[in-house]
Amino acid sequence: MQGRPDSTASPREQEAAEAERFGQARRARSAALAEDYVELIADLLEVDGEARPVDIARRLGVSHATVIKSLGRLRRENLVSGKPYRGIFLTASGEELAKRVRARHRLVVELLVAVGVPRDDAETDAEGIEHHVSDNTLAAFARFLAARD
Repeated sequence: MQGRPDSTASPREQEAAEAERFGQARRARSAALAEDYVELIADLLEVDGEARPVDIARRLGVSHATVIKSLGRLRRENLVSGKPYRGIFLTASGEELAKRVRARHRLVVELLVAVGVPRDDAETDAEGIEHHVSDNTLAAFARFLAARD
């Protein structure tokens, strides 16, 4: 079982709590893909003025077909828009998600650096952590960093 079981909870309650934790992890893994894409698309639009599937594939290290499939999902989720042979753009929902992901990323990086992780490693590690950390944990990270200032 992950973590320590609550000694006051019944075995069924403990099982339900464990199932919820595993469910949260599965949902975070699913959301991580969309978050990585919208964050990268926002970066490409900001730096290059356009986000093309070929550029997304190259930056993510995946095939063009994988990008096209993922963009289809993002379109269905109303996070991106685009036309054939044109660039990809973020919808208002996509832009908002990209802002949230960037803020989480920055906060995780700054916490890791504050506890002694080299910045390059912190940037790499934050790519995974940022998708799996709860809002409560992020708030604790922010309080910790604010208390240091």
